[in-house]
Formats: sequence, C-alpha cells, structure tokens
Amino acid sequence: MADAATMSDSSFSLQQFLRDCEQLGLLRLVVTNEVAVLEVRSPLSKIFYAELPKGRYANMHAEDFEFHLNMDQVAKIRFEEGQAKRGNFPTYAIRFLDGQDKSILSAFLQWGKPGEYAEGQVAAWHALRQRYGSEWQPVVDPLPGHSSSAAEA
Repeated sequence: MADAATMSDSSFSLQQFLRDCEQLGLLRLVVTNEVAVLEVRSPLSKIFYAELPKGRYANMHAEDFEFHLNMDQVAKIRFEEGQAKRGNFPTYAIRFLDGQDKSILSAFLQWGKPGEYAEGQVAAWHALRQRYGSEWQPVVDPLPGHSSSAAEA
C-alpha cells in the first residue's frame, strides 16, 4: 500500500491547488525555455481565470509583472526536494509539467536569508504534498460562465 506522500487523487482541480498554494507565501516562480529563463519572487495570490481560444488560463496581475498559465497544458504536478546550488540547505519546489514531462513552471519556496524560510512555509509545502501526493495529474474545472464544450472547441 502506498503512503499518502506518494498517492495522488486526480479528483483535485488545478484551480483548488492554485488556491491552496497561497498558503506557501513567497515563492520564486521560474519559467525556462531554450532561449531564456525568467524568475520572479511573488506569492501566488488573487488568481483569476479566463477562457481564450488557446485554452483556459489562470492569471495574476502584480505591480511589476503579469502571470498567465494555460491550465490545459498542465499534465502533471510534482513536488521535489533538493539541495541548493549555492549553499548547504534544502530546497522545496513544485513543478508544473506538460504532457512530455517537461517543466513549464517551477515554484520554489523563497527564503529570506539562504536556507531561512518563513515560519510555517516548509510545513505548508509538506502539507500540500501530503494532500495532493508527490506527483498527480490535475483536472481543470469548467470556468464559471463557460460550458465544458466551449473549452473543447
């Protein structure tokens, strides 16, 4: 029998997960492609949703940046613990993966001083991993005011 840290429940929606990520506090959001890397420090908060011809999007507007995630392209979410590249302390990441297991977004717990996370931040990350499993395939709930057939068109 698998323990709760490795079990996943595909009935959890990506929207609920993003709401639950608010409790993680300050994150380092990282988007990488073949040409560039973009990193920004921000909590995931005040997310709103929109359906566009390219997909259903989770959006966030902050003072210095905007965030748009095509939820239809998120095939899997994985929790990963690691070691900092600079410094001797643990890191805590959430990887949003596409259908080819390629990272499309990484969300790392962000520290103040290296290795000094905010009070309760690491416990919140572990609680999310316990709830969702080490790896799981999210579902995307229909957006309010939109039928599921509209999303498939």
